[in-house]
Amino acid sequence: MRELVSRMDAMTRRHMLVGAARTALGVGLLPSIGGLAAAAPGSTPAAGKAKRLIYLYMAGGMSHLDTFDPKPGAESQGQTGAIKTSVPGIQLGEFLPTLARQINRLAIVRSLTTQTADHEQGEYLMRTSYEQIATERHPSLGPWIQRLRGRHNKTLPDTVLIGASPRHPSAGFLDPTFSPLPIGDPNKGLENTASPAYLTDQSFAKRMELINTFDKRFRTKYPVKAVQSYTDFYDQATDLLSSGELKAFDLREEKDGDRDRYGRDSFGQGCMLARRLIEHEVRCVDVTLGGWDMHNSLWDYKTMPARAGLLDQAVGALLDDLAAKGLLDETLVVVATEFGRSPQVNYTGGRDHHPAVFSAVLAGAGIKGGQVYGKSDADGHGVDEDGVDPADLNATIAEAMGLPRDEVVMSPTLRPFQVAHDGKPITKLLT
Repeated sequence: MRELVSRMDAMTRRHMLVGAARTALGVGLLPSIGGLAAAAPGSTPAAGKAKRLIYLYMAGGMSHLDTFDPKPGAESQGQTGAIKTSVPGIQLGEFLPTLARQINRLAIVRSLTTQTADHEQGEYLMRTSYEQIATERHPSLGPWIQRLRGRHNKTLPDTVLIGASPRHPSAGFLDPTFSPLPIGDPNKGLENTASPAYLTDQSFAKRMELINTFDKRFRTKYPVKAVQSYTDFYDQATDLLSSGELKAFDLREEKDGDRDRYGRDSFGQGCMLARRLIEHEVRCVDVTLGGWDMHNSLWDYKTMPARAGLLDQAVGALLDDLAAKGLLDETLVVVATEFGRSPQVNYTGGRDHHPAVFSAVLAGAGIKGGQVYGKSDADGHGVDEDGVDPADLNATIAEAMGLPRDEVVMSPTLRPFQVAHDGKPITKLLT
């Protein structure tokens, strides 16, 4: 068991525990095990079909014109062709043939719009529904779900981030106990980096006893919540180390052929890991696929064709597996990005940032598939019908999951916030 933990994101047992403690005291840049601590129950959830969320984030600004909103015949389309899907009248970019065959499962939003063309601010807005401000950091969806529904898994964290960047808003202003567990590349993260041979179970137990002895006086002198969280994280981390649930993180449990179906890249394996974690009752898994900031040579085979191919293969396999295992009816899958790309192809053969209109996709529990919502104009430059802002998309996710969107949570600065800000759910997409 100790060997398996050490393979997880190349973290040794000691690193996991130290990271947990640093998170609890609020001094870590990236919390390592914060989501393992117990959370106070939230409100009774409203009606909603989705019990779990897999959020697939396309970092860098995915081109809507080359993926989910092609404009065949328009000059803005560039070199990407459009292909038919299994639903008459709906077309996708040619690099998404697998998803084209599964269009009956997808609800495509083609009218997302924001006012920021900055990567960090755009991603923050998509993940939190709020604009970045200096005095507050807002939670992402996973911590919100845990806060509003209460702790779900006694051993594993409620939220896991796979391949997320350090700028991920994480738990925001919520208590560190709501922090997600971050994992790097699943392939590299599961490399064999076993704990030192001298660190036996007996010696580890003695070290923990020694730590508790040193900490007891400090805890007695400073009986505050952050200090207690420090102790709680150590206790919960050691519980995790001895738990059979750790097998959920071990992709070696999967057949080689199944791993190949997802793609052996980090995103494909991240989607497979997401499916495994969902099976083990992790409530929210966030997987990031970067590389979409295509200012240059967009149609080079290593750029759009390759990146869209990774998305198509992994998401197609994920949806098939969730359906085969009876999990798609309980799991909401979302594909999102911070903005689109310009209809004008620049002089280096790429597309620049374009927040005026872009696309997102929802599938699975609570969603009516086989449809398109909203419309961009003929060139894919702006919204033509039914504009949607990030808060509306997040409100749709919250509604599908039965979250109380009107429940107000106060930040430490005594400011009121809600899971999707003032967003309105897209009812046409909901079952």
